[in-house]
Amino acid sequence: MSEDQPVKRPVPTMRDIAAAAAVSQSTVSRVLSGAPTTVPIALETRQRVLRMARELGYRPNPLARGLRGASTNLIGAVVRDFSDPFFAGAIEALVVESMAHGYNVVLGHVPGGAGDAAVSLTTVLETRHIDAVVLLGDMQQHPQLLADLRHSIVPVIALWPGTSPREFPTVDADDRDGIRAGLEHLVALGHTRIAFVNAELPNEYRAREDAYLDFMRARFGAAPHGYVERCPSTLAGGDAALRRLVDRPDPPTAVFASTDVVALGVLHAAHSLGVTVPDRLSVVGFDDILMAAHTVPALTTVRMPIAEIVGYAVTQAVRLARAPAGPPGPALEIFKPALIVRDSTAPPALG
Repeated sequence: MSEDQPVKRPVPTMRDIAAAAAVSQSTVSRVLSGAPTTVPIALETRQRVLRMARELGYRPNPLARGLRGASTNLIGAVVRDFSDPFFAGAIEALVVESMAHGYNVVLGHVPGGAGDAAVSLTTVLETRHIDAVVLLGDMQQHPQLLADLRHSIVPVIALWPGTSPREFPTVDADDRDGIRAGLEHLVALGHTRIAFVNAELPNEYRAREDAYLDFMRARFGAAPHGYVERCPSTLAGGDAALRRLVDRPDPPTAVFASTDVVALGVLHAAHSLGVTVPDRLSVVGFDDILMAAHTVPALTTVRMPIAEIVGYAVTQAVRLARAPAGPPGPALEIFKPALIVRDSTAPPALG
């Protein structure tokens, strides 16, 4: 053999993993394939098998057997909520950005409260031969999923993690900065009676509500009593919240909604009640989903930098997948949102 010719290393097999993990080969197969078992496999055993697979450099890739660590050009995306228009836009951006890097996307959804489904999803993603995992949204309600991903043999990037612990490389937005920008806009127009409608998100994530309260305390001493409404993150939730605010003896002249979905509900209720926007009520949303520019009137909102966040995340995922050096430690990259002024805000009516 020529000195210039690289020495071929033996490709690790399931038998090698079984020996290293001190389990049977069938156990290794079930762990890596996610196949259902009549007798549950202990979490410690699962983690040991995955750890040994990672340390040995095992890649269960039938399309490239014999090529240790061969790339499949697939990114696995785990999405908290497919029904949320915000995540629909994020998925579209993820697919576009991944394709620009020569990758395709495998989508997975974590149904609420299903621990077994989360375990199955993790193993399916691993055995679909993906090169990286991107988490979209707060996954703290799925501890088994997070536990499995801590021992994943591929890099994991978390986007908009909410209350989830920062244990993976993470990309997020500066929600407080976005709230300040929206409130400064309303104050500059002359509003002081500004209410806040907070969409209840998983695990009581209330960073945007806290930013509103801090701003109102610093600028006016406090938010007016009863001006914070919490509601489901739905159109109906925003509708009901505005009706409660309008029934107050001192109704607000402006409403800041923590999501565009809730803001759309606020606009609907205002129209139903004959409260004209923006003449009698200014409305600001957050996220700038696709529908925000097409409401009547068009919604003033804080634009989430989805393209920038997703672009950065995909670049990092591809970099880590192509140059693996063990699981990357926690890191946090923050992007600033931008205020988009449209037709739903104006100075308060006199009198």
